[in-house]
Amino acid sequence: MDLKKLMVDTKAVWVDFPGLTGFSVEVANLSRKELTGLRKKCTTTKFDRKTRQAVEELDEDKFITEFSRSVIKNWKGLTLAHLETLLLIETDGEPLTKELEFTLDNAETLVSSSTEFDTWLNEVVFDLDNFRSVPKSPVTRKAGAVLPE
Repeated sequence: MDLKKLMVDTKAVWVDFPGLTGFSVEVANLSRKELTGLRKKCTTTKFDRKTRQAVEELDEDKFITEFSRSVIKNWKGLTLAHLETLLLIETDGEPLTKELEFTLDNAETLVSSSTEFDTWLNEVVFDLDNFRSVPKSPVTRKAGAVLPE
């Protein structure tokens, strides 16, 4: 059996956002290879005249854009009421039950503007348990003889 044939680069699953009933996000796991590629894509090398050495600098805005596009595939149930708990918004009299549609721009804006959403997303995306084919089941011990005390 060849490990390379068993490996999966990306897998998407629906995950419920904690505390916001009905709000679910379809997220994709990133392999180490893909994450490294994202970082390289968003890194520029500049020459520092003081130290006379090349210095790599990560473009954070570009990284947020690329990361959001890579890991957030869709969402459902993000109402204006939910959005108000994640960041400061102006609803302009819209009903709080109205849902915000998923677009790549909306996803990028949510990641860059909401620390709570960004933190949750990073925890979910890099936790392999969220992407396993078979959910983990509790380990049951076999019944055996009771040892005398």
